[in-house]
Amino acid sequence: MFWIKGEGLGESVDPSLIERFLGVEAKMGVKYLDRLVAEDLLGRTSDGLYELTVSGHKLGARVFADEFADLTRPGHGECGPDCWCHADPDEAEACAAERAGELHLRDS
Repeated sequence: MFWIKGEGLGESVDPSLIERFLGVEAKMGVKYLDRLVAEDLLGRTSDGLYELTVSGHKLGARVFADEFADLTRPGHGECGPDCWCHADPDEAEACAAERAGELHLRDS
């Protein structure tokens, strides 16, 4: 649900959407969704849809970060999100040139 919300596919979902994304039969999916409601990770809207609670969103963010950490970290030779080069385009160009120079020196 965190991913669905993050991708802008909706704030709330019905069992058929979960069925399409997870390949779980809607009847079975409802059992899991209701269990998450009981754990206060999901809530029910007035029209019967499911949505993340505040605690569900926090847990979803933590699980997402853990599961995708290897994909969201900078790769070898890339700078991180707090690098000085994010200040402006000129700084970004200087940072890229500096990194390219370091890689070139290592190859010599």
